[in-house]
Amino acid sequence: MRKPGPLLRIGRPLRYTHNRLYPIDTPRRRLIAKCMPDHGEARAETTGHRLLRGWYPVPVLHHHFRLLSHAVLVYERLLVGPDRGLLLDLLNIPDGGDHSALDAYMRELTTVYLRVFTETAELSPPSAVVGKLYHDRAAPGGRLDRYYAGRDLPLTDAEDGPRLSDLARTGLYINGRHYRLDWDATISWLRGAFGTPVWSAISQGDPTDVNLAVPLAWLDYDTAGRNAIVGEIANFSFYTAVLGGWLVPLLNPEAFAQHPATFDRVPANTPRVSSLLYADTLHIRFTDRLTHARRLALSRYWELFVRPLATRYFPGDTLAEALRPYLAMRIIGVFDLAQMPLDQRLYLLAKLALCMVPDFSPTRFFGLTESSCPTR
Repeated sequence: MRKPGPLLRIGRPLRYTHNRLYPIDTPRRRLIAKCMPDHGEARAETTGHRLLRGWYPVPVLHHHFRLLSHAVLVYERLLVGPDRGLLLDLLNIPDGGDHSALDAYMRELTTVYLRVFTETAELSPPSAVVGKLYHDRAAPGGRLDRYYAGRDLPLTDAEDGPRLSDLARTGLYINGRHYRLDWDATISWLRGAFGTPVWSAISQGDPTDVNLAVPLAWLDYDTAGRNAIVGEIANFSFYTAVLGGWLVPLLNPEAFAQHPATFDRVPANTPRVSSLLYADTLHIRFTDRLTHARRLALSRYWELFVRPLATRYFPGDTLAEALRPYLAMRIIGVFDLAQMPLDQRLYLLAKLALCMVPDFSPTRFFGLTESSCPTR
């Protein structure tokens, strides 16, 4: 007679942020236990999951309980494994490969988004909108303070070279064009940018390629709730175009241990950046590079989701103006520029300068075609 297997098997933990995920197998179920040291974040996650499950496909939350130092949430485990199960994996298909599954996925994703957003959209006061990723980071004591208060970052490797504060006087050249960038004024503007009513809708709030499963499901719910529509757009767009294929794998490689093809794609998603100091003025040149898969996902997202939303809620050029502070926060409020190598820091500063111009254009900024972008 064959000896029965163990009733409970716990796999090796996976780490994405400060939380740990433990795969659990029982005779009847495949589960994943999410261990969270922040009890407030765990409460937000359970509340967000409860709200989201009426609108989006999400895995079942079977149990949640509190230990002395951690909260533990036990979910149904989706079929996520080595290089499979996430939107990330569809984005990692090499150029020249078959992208039909990605195209179909983006059409399904945007169809669900558009239905939920049009059914739940309303003009909301700041108090009714999830503030974690934008308002709270710009508020006193938030990330902007923790990253930049009392610091004047260098713009070259020279000890006596120019610093951020000098840009208010000299400006900088980006790909041959002169831009003004007053860092202190930008920080001050961002502090007040999230205190007015915004169009919001029910969403997961942090739609990155590791928070979207294949088949379609949404993961990670501590920012779920009523989120600013432009915040959702800024998050997905900037993560797809810059963070997800390049900076996040470099700065947080542990999060991609199960998806090693991500690292194979990093060179193709890495912009070319060079700089020089001439007559006391910084000159930055960059060329964006993005794989075909990421360009396709970004194009479909804007064509099938952003464009219809803009027609309804952001007529004329109002989407570009509404998007600017949210995009600026994705540029400087996710990672601390001071902790980056100089080329990465200068690239993000160049992107910030492009975002701050009065004629800001999402079309130019993201390299979109006119047919996919609703403004300029």
